[in-house]
Amino acid sequence: MHEMGIANSVLEKARSEVSHFPGARLLRVGVRIGEWSGVEPESLRFSFESLVAETGAPPPALDIEFCLRRNRCPLCGSIFRVEDYLITCPECGKTNTLPFSGDELQITYIDMEES
Repeated sequence: MHEMGIANSVLEKARSEVSHFPGARLLRVGVRIGEWSGVEPESLRFSFESLVAETGAPPPALDIEFCLRRNRCPLCGSIFRVEDYLITCPECGKTNTLPFSGDELQITYIDMEES
């Protein structure tokens, strides 16, 4: 389960950022995961929660924003949802469209409380 490694990396990065503020406590971490990123959101959540449960400190929360796969048509500019691997533009019929979103794997924010 590579989600455990990703959860560990997210937690390490968040803790590293919080360490720049002495006495601060990590409250919440936001991540953006694309449909085609290869990351299962619930496995990532489970892994993250397992890692933070081991510390004994009040656990930070993980907020996950899930992004659907969308493509953009270079001919007409239409942005559309990709379903069942069909990438043909529904507006003009062009078959050679380009990925627009859905492969994201990003930390979007780190929320902390300073004491």
